Amino acid sequence: MDQILTEIRDGVQYIRFNRPDKKNAITAAMYLALAHALRHAERDGAVRVALIQGTPESFTAGNDLHDFLEHPPRASDAPAFQFLRAIREFPKPLIAAVGGLAVGVGTTMLLHCDFVYCTPGTRFSLPFVNLGVCPEGGSSYLLPRLAGYQRAAELLMLGEPFGAETAREIGLVNAVVPEEALLATALATARKLAAKPAASLRETKSLMKGATQDAVRRIMDDEGETFRERLDSPEAKEAFTAFFDKRAPDFSKFD
Repeated sequence: MDQILTEIRDGVQYIRFNRPDKKNAITAAMYLALAHALRHAERDGAVRVALIQGTPESFTAGNDLHDFLEHPPRASDAPAFQFLRAIREFPKPLIAAVGGLAVGVGTTMLLHCDFVYCTPGTRFSLPFVNLGVCPEGGSSYLLPRLAGYQRAAELLMLGEPFGAETAREIGLVNAVVPEEALLATALATARKLAAKPAASLRETKSLMKGATQDAVRRIMDDEGETFRERLDSPEAKEAFTAFFDKRAPDFSKFD
């Protein structure tokens, strides 16, 4: 599909969001395309590294809320969950080049990447609580392990945007680089990795993630079940209605 562009070149699978008019907000069809691209890269021996990127103005603004409400992820095999499983299980080196907005899943997916580079102006956000839902992508487990419980509570419970330096400080990104150097920096790492023994890289990644894989899988299943339940909650309905009405939500009448 033209909203997710893929290309294999010199051992690198490029996966690019291409919906700039909507800030690369992700639809159900885009989630399926992303999952397919990762599964294809996993199986294709010509692919040694995968690189996910957005457009200069936005990595991704997260879920397209219009499409999200028309096609809510009510089943465990919904497109969004297919993508999250694919990125969690991807066995090869995975790099993200992030600029502009990285909202919701645009931030949580980075927890499954091996190398993340962002620009100074990148704005990350985890607004799940503010939408009446809950974290996804294993973030309720992975973020406290990465940033510490209190910092993770600040990011997940308050749901306020944070910048590139905070992302670097907590270890979410490897480096903050100038906008004009973002892709070149990510590609330099991709090319270094593509020249190394592929099996050794896969085994190294597997060993590093091995101790937590079962826990991440279990937490993601729990998150998914809770997320689906929260979609029908009064708080979520109020949050989405307020978003489309362009007003602040009022949660005072809910326990």
